[in-house]
Amino acid sequence: MTWTQALAARSDATLLEGDTHEPTRPGPDAPHAVVIGAGIGGLASAIRLGARGFRVTVVERLDQPGGRARVFEQDGFTFDAGPTVVTAPFLFEELWQLCGNELSDDVELRSVSPFYRIRFDDGSSFNYTGDPEAMRREVARFSPEDVRGYERFFEKSRDIFAVGFEELGHVPFSRLRDMLKIIPAMIGLESWRSVHGLVSKFIDDPKLRQVFSFHPLLVGGNPFSVTSIYALIAFLERRWGVWYAMGGTGALVDGMAGLVTDELGGAIRLGEEVTEITLEEDDLLDEPRATGVRLESGERIDADLVVSNADVGFTYKHLLPQSARTRWTDRRVDLLRQSMSLFVWYFGTDHTYDDVAHHTILLGPRYEGLLDDIFHEKTLADDCSLYLHRPTRTDPSMAPDGHDAFYVLSPVPHLESGVDWNERAEPYRQRVSRRLGETVLPDLEEHLVTSRMLTPLDFRDDYLSLKGAAFGPEPVLRQSAYFRPHNESEDVEHLYFAGAGTHPGAGLPGVLSTARVLDTVVPEPAHFRAEG
Repeated sequence: MTWTQALAARSDATLLEGDTHEPTRPGPDAPHAVVIGAGIGGLASAIRLGARGFRVTVVERLDQPGGRARVFEQDGFTFDAGPTVVTAPFLFEELWQLCGNELSDDVELRSVSPFYRIRFDDGSSFNYTGDPEAMRREVARFSPEDVRGYERFFEKSRDIFAVGFEELGHVPFSRLRDMLKIIPAMIGLESWRSVHGLVSKFIDDPKLRQVFSFHPLLVGGNPFSVTSIYALIAFLERRWGVWYAMGGTGALVDGMAGLVTDELGGAIRLGEEVTEITLEEDDLLDEPRATGVRLESGERIDADLVVSNADVGFTYKHLLPQSARTRWTDRRVDLLRQSMSLFVWYFGTDHTYDDVAHHTILLGPRYEGLLDDIFHEKTLADDCSLYLHRPTRTDPSMAPDGHDAFYVLSPVPHLESGVDWNERAEPYRQRVSRRLGETVLPDLEEHLVTSRMLTPLDFRDDYLSLKGAAFGPEPVLRQSAYFRPHNESEDVEHLYFAGAGTHPGAGLPGVLSTARVLDTVVPEPAHFRAEG
């Protein structure tokens, strides 16, 4: 089933806000917005700003758009570098509608079932789907007495979703009173618990507790410490399903880039690095004001506002002078608790593993202990848990005929661990390969025909992520909502943020929602004309 077919069949299709309309292309005198970074958040921000009447220029230091969602092409294989799990597709659909188009004009989304096949260390597996009855049967296979607890957990997930996503996911938390207003609701939803703690309240079986608590790892959080508000992901997936973009996530990136340039007349400048956000500082201004960016070449691009899709901490520390930062000082940035990092291995085989699902989670012998090593001890453990992506299960075009394309990622500590990935990458790849060969991909090394790796060093060097973190600040309670770096800079006027580092956080729905928040915090173009 495609997303378009599912949408037509759904009674709640009204979730797509607004009707398709033809936007007016911004004229040459329209206020100018510069977006730093062409990741998903940056492109979504550019589309929304362009549809509102801003001229938009996106500046990207890499040679292609996408950021963490860029694409590697190698030996006839196509590998999505980053996100592969598409949920809440209406957030993409909205972007196309803002430009008078339909998502299905450019991208075909296909449903994935099971959402995930979760394999335990003893070889047993759980097929995680969006079918409530099938899920009850799966739960009963492991622990019949936990079926009712599973149902109660999903009822709780639905309640958290209604508040955390539908009500608050697109609301800026710019002032402390914004946070104070929701404290009663957060208390009622037990947001002080961790996700694993909330699951454990309803479910007793240790394996099922893993099944229903792993989701925070998809957004860089430790299930044992991240706020239980992230339990909403379980219901979000049931509500809208899990989807795959034919041609890979790169097809969504290409489509978004086309909206910016072809539909809205914006510009995307690739292979150019921003080294400074230029400022106007005047005694008449309450705060310094962003006036554009300076590139590594020395060129200056003037703008009425700047949106940074770069790492928030990097933006404050390296693109703004200390004199302009009274709140986000170097010390405060350094105190941010960063998420884990990832080791990612992209590989292709000359053999197809037809019994392997699209998404497989291979849990290791330890759960809490391994996560403690990653998040707290900052130790590269001898054991590992893995997420295996096999896009060719759904889309054979991602590999040559008769071949399979994969990527496997392993959560690892960020660079504060001191691990020398120049030395450890290949031995770790071999460890991961052995694990896969012993479980779901027999004789893997004999069938390898292409291979490449991404380590925490690449998150630091390619994506300018502090400490090589893969998801920005860790989504613990004290780094969520008001306590997360704000979508509107607290130090510099006309500077805004999109992407995983700001509210509401990482994951495709979260990152797309950060751009949606800009519709609220960025004034209309007329405001900037009046200031000019």
